[in-house]
Amino acid sequence: MVPTKACPVVLQGSKLLVFRHPSAGIQLVKGTIEPGEGPAAAALRELREESGIADAAICEDLGLWDADYEGQIWSLQLCTVSQALPESWQHRSGDDGGLDLRFFWHEINAEPSEEWHLLFQRALEQIRRRSGRRNRRLFR
Repeated sequence: MVPTKACPVVLQGSKLLVFRHPSAGIQLVKGTIEPGEGPAAAALRELREESGIADAAICEDLGLWDADYEGQIWSLQLCTVSQALPESWQHRSGDDGGLDLRFFWHEINAEPSEEWHLLFQRALEQIRRRSGRRNRRLFR
């Protein structure tokens, strides 16, 4: 499988960074991997463009996920940031002519509400599985 989308996964404790799209529900940061760009670089670029987080680094490649949606293969990239992030914030993304995205933290084991876009509900399940394996390895 060749990844077409990069998804930076940002965890703060047991909370996952998500955002509320003004017309498409609760989502994760995700975007297209540009020609000549690797998945890790794309994940950091998308995180910077969509959330304003510029000091992130990749700490682990969580693997590929076939989203079973428009041929998308996601590369899930676990990211760290150098400082604690606020509980919530708004960032104006350049996507679709400029969108105000509202970022907040979702408890990773909490069920997604009806506001979650269905594709991102499925992505959440993949992230739970993959980050859970990682946490078991780290905290044995």
